[in-house]
Amino acid sequence: MNKAPAGKTKAVIAYITFIGFFIAVTMNKDKPEAFATFHIKNMFGLLLMLLVAVVTQFHINLLAGDLLYWISVAFWAFSLAMAATNKKAGVPFLSRKFQTWFTFLG
Repeated sequence: MNKAPAGKTKAVIAYITFIGFFIAVTMNKDKPEAFATFHIKNMFGLLLMLLVAVVTQFHINLLAGDLLYWISVAFWAFSLAMAATNKKAGVPFLSRKFQTWFTFLG
């Protein structure tokens, strides 16, 4: 049986709405753990994607915003599953970018 990586609880909490994200960031400040930091950065990127989707829906194009919204939801579900199954993986291409862009979270 796989042993859960340090920070798994924080990683899963990060995906529980935006409030869970802030709770995980606060918990990870005291004792940073690489697994949790990876998933916190990933969730921050997904939250920004969701924000862009909502702005697109209301101000640019409803259909494009809806499409981006559901893509964000699918990426969120995939990332949550990766955190729950002890994998330090996320959305292909985007998760790597999130790790380099959001260094202030680590």
